[in-house]
Amino acid sequence: MTNQDFDFHIISDGNHSIETLVEKALLVAPYVDFIQLREKQKSSAELYETIQLLLVAGIPSSKITVNDRADVAHVTQVAGVQLAFHSLHVAAVKKAFPSLRIGKSIHSVTEAKEAEESGADYLLFGHIYQSSSKPGKQPNGLQGLRNIVETVTIPVIAIGGIQPAHVNDIMETGANGMAVMSGVFSASNPEKAARTYKEAYERSFIFQERSNKHVHTSEWEKR
Repeated sequence: MTNQDFDFHIISDGNHSIETLVEKALLVAPYVDFIQLREKQKSSAELYETIQLLLVAGIPSSKITVNDRADVAHVTQVAGVQLAFHSLHVAAVKKAFPSLRIGKSIHSVTEAKEAEESGADYLLFGHIYQSSSKPGKQPNGLQGLRNIVETVTIPVIAIGGIQPAHVNDIMETGANGMAVMSGVFSASNPEKAARTYKEAYERSFIFQERSNKHVHTSEWEKR
């Protein structure tokens, strides 16, 4: 699926207290489309508390997704859930919680096809570049991302080692968005980091729009 829309997802790194997590999320919220809570060490009660604090602070529920915990996502009525390899099957979650937007983390074309057929609303594919969270593992690269985009009809979000300088290359694959974890939540200045990614996207979008107009103009002049 090509990138008619391009979303910026940020993912929490699981290294902060509830208070600090909420504080950082509020700083970056204006620059991102989705905030994914990937808090493996927090209990369901702690996740619930975190989400309630975000909602009270003014972050819309449509901007929040929860990693793995479909039950918490349903109870708090946030946008959706991101399922990993160890999570419940996509079809089971879709049947139990039809209102949730379901993302599925995948690492191959085969997994991408299976997730789409099972009812996933979008895919999270990576890692694209060398990543500190995947030490020693060979990245899938831009061609791997392009292969996934060309295989499925649902949106594909790129993840893994993405820096602002990579945004244009990610967009050119036809991906529908990017997801960043340590690049924002682990940054010394999360707000500045999120803004830098957003600005990189906006520059790339303008560049691509101008390039497309140039192509169309050239084709018209040849007629």
